[in-house]
Amino acid sequence: MESQGLSLKKKPTSPRSLFDSFWTGVASLCMIITLIPLFAVLAFVTIQGAAQINLDLFTQLPPPPGLSEGGIANAIIGTLITVSIGTLIAVPFGVLAAVYLSEFSGDNQVAKWVRFATNVLSGVPSIIAGVFAYGLLVATGIVGFSAIAGGVALSVLMLPTIVRTTDEALQIVPQNVRWAAFGIGAYNYQTVLKVVLPAAIPSILTGVTLAIARAAGETAPLIFTALYSNFWASKPTLNEPLKPLLEPIATLSVLVYNYAIVPFKPQQELAWAGSLILVLLVLVTSVTARIATRQKTY
Repeated sequence: MESQGLSLKKKPTSPRSLFDSFWTGVASLCMIITLIPLFAVLAFVTIQGAAQINLDLFTQLPPPPGLSEGGIANAIIGTLITVSIGTLIAVPFGVLAAVYLSEFSGDNQVAKWVRFATNVLSGVPSIIAGVFAYGLLVATGIVGFSAIAGGVALSVLMLPTIVRTTDEALQIVPQNVRWAAFGIGAYNYQTVLKVVLPAAIPSILTGVTLAIARAAGETAPLIFTALYSNFWASKPTLNEPLKPLLEPIATLSVLVYNYAIVPFKPQQELAWAGSLILVLLVLVTSVTARIATRQKTY
């Protein structure tokens, strides 16, 4: 019996073993090649931008051309504001749309068209979202170049990611969970709000964080909508509480774009520092998404 068992094992020099080893090596090599650009970008941006990280970078305004003292505090705050506006717009609409698709549509024709439109929207270039928001809000004079216009443009980019991930997260929740809620007398909306959605929250948060990571690094939509400013946002007043949101505002991605093409070395160094902060922001959101996916969805 032992001799028969040994004979069933593949010999190290057999053609099949050599074939398996060859393709295992090819797959490992492809994985390494795939990781090289990622680590190269991280290393290069870190080397170039780490030297500029100091307290002034987070507390001061950008310096005039040619001067070296200053920071990018207004761009950091502007990025947080525009991304927050986009998140506040995209999350409610995206989650509610996904709830309809998963729980109330019955997979009808409308749901199929909505899913198709979501897939198409996810592949639309970001500059198209910027042109759309520009034509809707800026060109018409509704709000002009402002943080609100920038947030609307970012929300268009965030929406398909949130809809798709939330839809998939709700479908992962076992049907038995819904039947159990119906069995104790819960209505359909009660089942969705108190059972299904809480069970899918980790995956929903994953989609939201990934959408935020994408929106934070977008440049083209913000050039058309938020424009840019080298100054602090205006302070709100009693008569104009939304004044800071209705004016052009600086963002990290636009600052990097503007400063990377100027001939002044101090501005170029600030561009590298802004790039590093953007990379760290994306890294933190990605790690947060990975941690969230470790939680059970049901």
